[in-house]
Amino acid sequence: MRSNGKKKVTKAKPKTTIAGAAPDWQKTPEDRYSLRLYVTGATPNSVRAIQNIKSICAEYLDGRYDVEIIDVYKQPSLAKGEQIVATPTLVKVLPLPLRRLVGDLSQRDSVLLGLDLVPKK
Repeated sequence: MRSNGKKKVTKAKPKTTIAGAAPDWQKTPEDRYSLRLYVTGATPNSVRAIQNIKSICAEYLDGRYDVEIIDVYKQPSLAKGEQIVATPTLVKVLPLPLRRLVGDLSQRDSVLLGLDLVPKK
């Protein structure tokens, strides 16, 4: 403490980050993606959809995402509440707007467009 009774305020230094990634202090809540993937057990389409969304998130969202995988056989009330009529269905909860993508997510360009992500060149 200083003699005048006030605390000395210092600004935190920005953290060093990997090239191309925004430092934590620059990120906004909109940068974080919240996704729900509705699947039906371990069917081939469900397994492909899980693999595809994990691959896309790892490549384009680098730690800025949460993916909740919901098996409609085990949790039918969640699927009913979300009005899921086909599986696999990916629901982008955040950032808004909410979007739904149906299928095994193998058409990467369509998935990136649906998630409002720009394909890497």
